[in-house]
Amino acid sequence: MLEEAVTAIAEDGLASLTMAGLADRLGTSGGHILYYFGSKDQLLLAALRWSEDRLSGERAALLGRRVRPPRMLDLFLGLYLPSGARDPRWMLWLELWARTAGNDELRSAQEEIDRGWSDDLETILRRGADAGAFALGDAASDTSELLALLEGLSTRVVLGLAGATREDALATARRAAARLTGTA
Repeated sequence: MLEEAVTAIAEDGLASLTMAGLADRLGTSGGHILYYFGSKDQLLLAALRWSEDRLSGERAALLGRRVRPPRMLDLFLGLYLPSGARDPRWMLWLELWARTAGNDELRSAQEEIDRGWSDDLETILRRGADAGAFALGDAASDTSELLALLEGLSTRVVLGLAGATREDALATARRAAARLTGTA
């Protein structure tokens, strides 16, 4: 159900999605979906958590790999960035960001999910510094700076802005990470 919700939200946006339309896609009733989620915001949050749970597992596997810190950072960048325009996971993020200003529950969920990405990136940066592979200033500040860049690049890619491709975003992120870690 959540996989189909992610697809539907990515295709047309949350504003265009109706519970009846999603129910038709799933072969169930709108009331059944409302029973489980209660509202579009709750459906969005459940879909985002479902999507991010999968990536949380991939990040954990990445952190458990025995690779050099620069390679681990590069793999993290690739995992973070969208696959291309209208990437379903990133379409969920755009929908969430549009709603968080007026919704404390969504803002809290966003902060919780963001914290996972931030903690993992900071771990990678600290490991690199401890291994002598990275020359860092303040790991928390460097993490925040790099994530802000990644979010901006990701937004441009997922919106399909002219000249914004995953490949270009990854190249930009790699250059910024190299400057930030002193490996440029």
